[in-house]
Amino acid sequence: MAKNREPIAKRCKALDLSPAVMGYSKKQTNRNPGGKMKKKKSEYGLQLNEKQKVKFIYGILEKQFRNYYEKAVKHPGKTGDNLLILVERRLDNVVFRLGFAATRRQARQLVTHSHFTVNGKKVNIPSYLVKAGDVIEVAAKSRSSVLFEGLTGSDAPVVLTPAWMERAKNELKGTITHIPAREEIDTPVEEHLIVELYSK
Repeated sequence: MAKNREPIAKRCKALDLSPAVMGYSKKQTNRNPGGKMKKKKSEYGLQLNEKQKVKFIYGILEKQFRNYYEKAVKHPGKTGDNLLILVERRLDNVVFRLGFAATRRQARQLVTHSHFTVNGKKVNIPSYLVKAGDVIEVAAKSRSSVLFEGLTGSDAPVVLTPAWMERAKNELKGTITHIPAREEIDTPVEEHLIVELYSK
């Protein structure tokens, strides 16, 4: 399985992203501290930058991202909105959003190692697309691990889940209440530029 091994802090700096978007609160880089070497980007450069942002945030490589775009074109509605909704529905992203993993990279690894079930069935494919009504739960055999035990009890971290999913405190499961709308996705990207890039 292909993996994105780009250094987080350096890549965030290059894409003008906050590491917090990736789930990191203390990542920093000294790369180009003053920003004086940056040149004004062309129209193509701006479009490419937005595409690279989404690929980096969600940990998607080019071939798979292109497939998402082609699916988005076929769905009714705005292509850019459809694209973001598709990547937001990935199981590894849902695991991250529910607070079961600190970062999407960690979520991807946990999913691959079969730590989660969807509607009671084991799913180990990070790109699996959830749908309304799905119940994502930590697998029974994984509940005793230190990682998941720390998510319950009086010291359990408070998780602010998006409006399109629910997770009760101290429960190792969450429910997809509905498919997210674009306004419910906080990914800092101008998706219309991605559509313009692929439409050329």
